[in-house]
Amino acid sequence: MEGNYQQVPPAFFAIYGVVWFIIVVAFYVYFALCLQTMAKKTNTANAWFAWVPILNVFLMLAIANKPLWWLILFLIPLVNVVISIIVWMGIAEARNKPNWLGILMIVPVVSIIIPGYLAFSD
Repeated sequence: MEGNYQQVPPAFFAIYGVVWFIIVVAFYVYFALCLQTMAKKTNTANAWFAWVPILNVFLMLAIANKPLWWLILFLIPLVNVVISIIVWMGIAEARNKPNWLGILMIVPVVSIIIPGYLAFSD
């Protein structure tokens, strides 16, 4: 039996892909800008690392005053969740904010707001 269905035009997938690409780039730029601003406000060297993948993790570790070898811990599944919370807690402390803000980074929508708050608040 043949189904009665319409074929999705290829242009739909192209537009869908472009929209998602723009969203991903916008979030990357936002987080990189936030991280760079946090690095400048904490007088951390090489703030431009925020724009380079992997180097931005080194920058986060430097802002949080954590050892650089912790990058290896970011590569281990489940351990990386705990380590990222600890690092974000350290970043919050470096910005003289309550460290529990780092715990909020596991909450999906709040994790978009926290970096902006840490970067652009006094």
